[in-house]
Amino acid sequence: MEVIQGNIVNIFDNTIQWGELIVKDGRIFTIKNFGEEKKGESYLLPGFIDAHVHIESSMLSPASFGRIALTHGTVGSVSDPHEIANVLGIDGVKYMIEDARQTPFKVSFGAPSCVPATSFETAGAVIGPKGIEELLNMPEISYLAEMMNFPGVIFKDEEVIEKLNIAKRLGKPIDGHAPAVRGEDAVKYFSQGISTDHECFTYDEALEKLKLGVKILIREGSAAKNFEALIPLAKEWSHQMMFCSDDKHPDELIKSHINALVARAIDAGVGLFDALRMASLNPVKHYSLPIGLLLEGDPADFIRVGNLRDFHVQETYINGKLVAERGQSKLPQTKSKIVNNFSAANLESNDLKVLCEDPFRKMNVIKVNDGQLITDFVKRDMKLEGKEIVADVENDILKLVVYNRYTTSPVSVAFIQGFGLKEGAIASSVAHDSHNIIAVGVDDAAIADAVNLVIREKGGVSAVSLEKMGVLGLPIAGLMSNKEPQEVAADYEQIDRFSKDILGATLAAPFMSLSFMALLVIPSLKLSDKGLFDGRKFEFVDLVES
Repeated sequence: MEVIQGNIVNIFDNTIQWGELIVKDGRIFTIKNFGEEKKGESYLLPGFIDAHVHIESSMLSPASFGRIALTHGTVGSVSDPHEIANVLGIDGVKYMIEDARQTPFKVSFGAPSCVPATSFETAGAVIGPKGIEELLNMPEISYLAEMMNFPGVIFKDEEVIEKLNIAKRLGKPIDGHAPAVRGEDAVKYFSQGISTDHECFTYDEALEKLKLGVKILIREGSAAKNFEALIPLAKEWSHQMMFCSDDKHPDELIKSHINALVARAIDAGVGLFDALRMASLNPVKHYSLPIGLLLEGDPADFIRVGNLRDFHVQETYINGKLVAERGQSKLPQTKSKIVNNFSAANLESNDLKVLCEDPFRKMNVIKVNDGQLITDFVKRDMKLEGKEIVADVENDILKLVVYNRYTTSPVSVAFIQGFGLKEGAIASSVAHDSHNIIAVGVDDAAIADAVNLVIREKGGVSAVSLEKMGVLGLPIAGLMSNKEPQEVAADYEQIDRFSKDILGATLAAPFMSLSFMALLVIPSLKLSDKGLFDGRKFEFVDLVES
């Protein structure tokens, strides 16, 4: 039995009182309130939950992710393992579950609904309705993960509807993914039992979906940042909202997590208790998570903070055990197994050439938007050297390639505006959602070198300049490292600086932004290993207009 004192924050009756928790056998046995809040003393409150995250995007295994998240007061997550599922199928999901058992961090996994995300790309695996049913019957799988094929839902694709019906029959929540889906299409999409959306990027879109009864997640990841646009809605709709990171790189996870969003929400005028419920109660109730909320009889999952302004976490408890203290994990180091699916052969620069005999045609070009996953579909003049279309560095129009990592096939080539590179190239085997190799650069030789570094490591992120090159290997499915989190974060921060300081990248998170340029289910224009894809019409388009 352990007695823990502090100002106890009760998110059910909106009170703060000085008191003590009596913890026994991993649960809160008794809560004693002694009187008014003691100014200057620390506060005990429910731990935070990331309501939608792809752990793989942190480049850390679940066990390593948990060790770092706990230092920021995050005691659990709602995790969609569809990144590794697109590489390794059901075995990849089972790998995540097994690895997560090495930490007390409470991960609720979903059954990836879209493997592959579309039929317009090559993934390493397929999970059909039978696979979905197998996963949803596992005790570690608590919901059907984001249904990204929103056209399939709206137009009632037989296999898509079958997957949704399996989840409804088993009584499992269904996560949504409906960027810019509004009006009658939104009604059709959410009427199929889908209950959340983390893809809203405007106030009006989120408000429309809130009025339909949809739970809206405020996302603030490394590439997609929707907090500023959506947080005003929390002043009225907090009961229907949650916080999530979706995709967060290791250098940012080391610094903060959901605790920073709670602090920012309060600073933006959201009530203290409303913000705390968005970060704890709402996801616990929606997903039926086995996470305590600082009630008698609950699992003793709670945190201690010094004040209710910045939410710097002093202590984190899981099942009554102190697992993190003042920014340091108290958990032992873990070792994650290596699993992978990688068969790509080296590229030659000649593999990347694109020819055109008519210099007066326009190109269909992807325009990246910093801080958003949505891209613009723009038309630009070609720059030709002889009959070859080349990057136009002066106008920031660079070559983008996607290379199938699972089977031998030609390279897919397009052009993109907005990365800002002045020399060299960057590449990654993190390319949502099929995770083929994606690269952007100013010339074919640099792009080939960057891609070949990734191939050498059987997964990773790389950067190549005129004089040097570097790579961070990601041997677990080409997505994650088995090194210590601090080492991965430091290595990533170094290669991120390389891309900005030496190559000239102007995006806040160039590697994260690059990884989404192959995500076909986010409009407007993206590139798969099979070609340039219009996400609005859900069809391929030519690079050069006819």
